[in-house]
Amino acid sequence: MMNETKSLFQKVIDELLDGTKDLPRRSLQQFSDLDPASLEVLLEAWPRVKPQRKQALISGLQSLSEADTLVCFDDFARAVITDPDGRVRSGALRLLDECDDAKLIPTFIGILTKDPDAATRAEAATSLGKYVELGELEEIPEKARLAVEAALLEKANSEDQPAVRRNALEALGFSSRPEVATLIESAFRRESPEWQASALFAMGRSSDDRWEELVLPRIMDEDPLVRLAAVEASGELALASARAVLLKLLEDEEEDDIASAAIWSLSQIGGEDVRVYLENLLDVAEDDEQVGFLEDALDNLAFTEDLDHFDLLSLDPGDKEE
Repeated sequence: MMNETKSLFQKVIDELLDGTKDLPRRSLQQFSDLDPASLEVLLEAWPRVKPQRKQALISGLQSLSEADTLVCFDDFARAVITDPDGRVRSGALRLLDECDDAKLIPTFIGILTKDPDAATRAEAATSLGKYVELGELEEIPEKARLAVEAALLEKANSEDQPAVRRNALEALGFSSRPEVATLIESAFRRESPEWQASALFAMGRSSDDRWEELVLPRIMDEDPLVRLAAVEASGELALASARAVLLKLLEDEEEDDIASAAIWSLSQIGGEDVRVYLENLLDVAEDDEQVGFLEDALDNLAFTEDLDHFDLLSLDPGDKEE
């Protein structure tokens, strides 16, 4: 049986090595949940695959993983994460976005601190963000959490490329360490829109409403990068005070990604007027993609409303008496 599996996957590898045609979806699916025999075939052939072909493969796998939640390319990504091409290493990191195996932490930290390619270091910083969150939730060992935070703090305070440092700051947004708040404030005070956006992104991850007075004014910022980050942060922080501002923003917003972010943030904040607004948008939506997005937003709004209802029920009756 193993030889048969190996033979079937060899055909996919032959297609990969051929390089004359794009790999069809059925071939891309074969890279999901690789068994040991197929992994052996892949590793034997991988050095002979042309760099552009490797990049095209990873791009195809990323697109497939976004469209099909049943595929998992973790084994493939782990196998190629040390490829000589930085773009392949970055792609492997992105393919591991949904993987929360703490055993990957040393690999990611190694890439963050030693990889020669700045874009790959930046990607590693982003990848480490989920472990900061898991650490806050006490779902990974404290030693692992401390190692991740130490590496990210060192990188955020380093002389590395700005993109690497900004990604490290964003990853640290989940952390409750007091020095992270200081870093966020420092980044926010910079004149650079990129740094301000990263600071706002980190604020959104913090679950700390201390940032409310900084986030709200930036929702209408003239720079689209800052505006988008503030809109997203207002939703992540569920700022009720942002509801009216977001509704006003949607009246004139010309950037589709910002408008979509505002709709989603409203679904995270909730409120009766939000449901009416989203239902009205759905009534006049014309294309399937827009309809699907608005239906998802309404589903998320229902989830938000359920959480709010649960929070009200969980209040201690004695609180009201006091």
